[in-house]
Amino acid sequence: MNGEPHMKARVLVGALVAAGVIGTGAAAYRGAITAPLSQAVASPVAAAGVAAPVANPRAASLPLNGFTELVSTYGPAVVNVSTRGTVKAGMQMPDSDDDDAQQPFSEFFRGFGGRGPRGAPRGGMPMAGQGSGFIISADGYVLTNAHVVDSADEVTVKLNDRREYKAKVVGKDVATDVALLKIDAQGLPTVKLGSAAKAQVGEWVVAIGSPFGFESSVTAGIVSTKARSLPDAAYVPFLQTDVAVNPGNSGGPLFNLAGEVVGINSQIYSRTGGYQGLSFAIPIEVALNVKDQLLKNGKVSRGRLGVTVQEVNAALAESFGLDRPRGALVSAVEPSSPAEKGGVQVGDIITRYDGKAIERSADLPVLVAEAAPGHKAGIEVWRKGGARSLTVTSTEIKGDRVARRGGENREAPSGRLGLSVRPLDPRENDGRGGLVVEEVGGAAARAGVQPGDVLLSFNGTPISSLEALREQVAKAGKRVALLVLREDRQLFVPLDLG
Repeated sequence: MNGEPHMKARVLVGALVAAGVIGTGAAAYRGAITAPLSQAVASPVAAAGVAAPVANPRAASLPLNGFTELVSTYGPAVVNVSTRGTVKAGMQMPDSDDDDAQQPFSEFFRGFGGRGPRGAPRGGMPMAGQGSGFIISADGYVLTNAHVVDSADEVTVKLNDRREYKAKVVGKDVATDVALLKIDAQGLPTVKLGSAAKAQVGEWVVAIGSPFGFESSVTAGIVSTKARSLPDAAYVPFLQTDVAVNPGNSGGPLFNLAGEVVGINSQIYSRTGGYQGLSFAIPIEVALNVKDQLLKNGKVSRGRLGVTVQEVNAALAESFGLDRPRGALVSAVEPSSPAEKGGVQVGDIITRYDGKAIERSADLPVLVAEAAPGHKAGIEVWRKGGARSLTVTSTEIKGDRVARRGGENREAPSGRLGLSVRPLDPRENDGRGGLVVEEVGGAAARAGVQPGDVLLSFNGTPISSLEALREQVAKAGKRVALLVLREDRQLFVPLDLG
């Protein structure tokens, strides 16, 4: 189950962390606790001069007494969430330190949930863990992270005044990592809910939670950026902060200086398993949408378009005649999907959805997912050098994707096409045609084209023969875009022909 086991320090709880040894034993903790206060406490005069964003008039400046009023007012609504359950046989176990060093980039984002040790009994083993949460209604509804209570047989909520309650998991949504709990109590302290959309980069924010089990711990920092996209989290535009968040903080609130919750602390980026300056919070708007659906329907429904999109970099923008890198480039359209029925084509760059601008490909899945199934939305696409308006009606997503994000591509330096290709056998690629790449060199190799890729189109023109490819290369400008099929995924690759 997810949650912080009590077996060894490297097994983590409460946020998404990298594989690796935490490396902080008792001596390390003593060193942190006894560090000179002069290194950590700013003088009142210096603190008073730090300005908060104009967009939040109730938090116009950092108070002389720091965050004490905020903590004393809303700290009692922050709770500790402890869990007990059983880890099923076959769950992923932590690797050795040497193995950790070989993990890909996305492995630096993991659930703070604990996982059983190697060699665990086949029938599963009992586990205990903990995280944080916060009370959103006086009658006992609590928000936390889904990974904190995942696989839990028993959940206990401990209040700031040390009262404890058994909690019921009303529902959870793994895709957004949000869970709703209910405890049998009345007249409870509650938080004030704000807006992540109104948060400004550079704005002060405060986290309260139970890092490593140290309950009611307070840390502070600033918003580093907004709408951050993370691996395997297509539906959450995270708030990135530099607030110190560690295992056990997960599920706890992120406050602005007005005392409003703007996010749920959920993930960190770490090479060691501990805080390294990058923490991520789920926007409160996302969490409340999930909460409302769980209460009303017992599940979360999301809209679906049926497209695969990728980022538009400078090379692709130029090859498609777009003014600058923006939008979501459609590299595949599912047959009979809402996108196909609405007229979306491979090679379209979606620049607006339902009146909202699409700056990056990660923006589209979030907007589509927020729309209820059956929602009719206008979209704007860039196609063959001009803008077009289309209408699409989303359906309910059945899997875990609504608008899949394809691979990122690096810009190709100057050079020739550098491809050795052969026509496809009619029995290959379901008879859809294309050219198989056999050898790669020059610009194509530098752009990431690989042997075995199937070249489907050149600057939007389908390619089925060597003659057609030569003709397109002969009249091409400096920047071109190849649509290739790699395994079961289509993606555009930009080339610079010089």
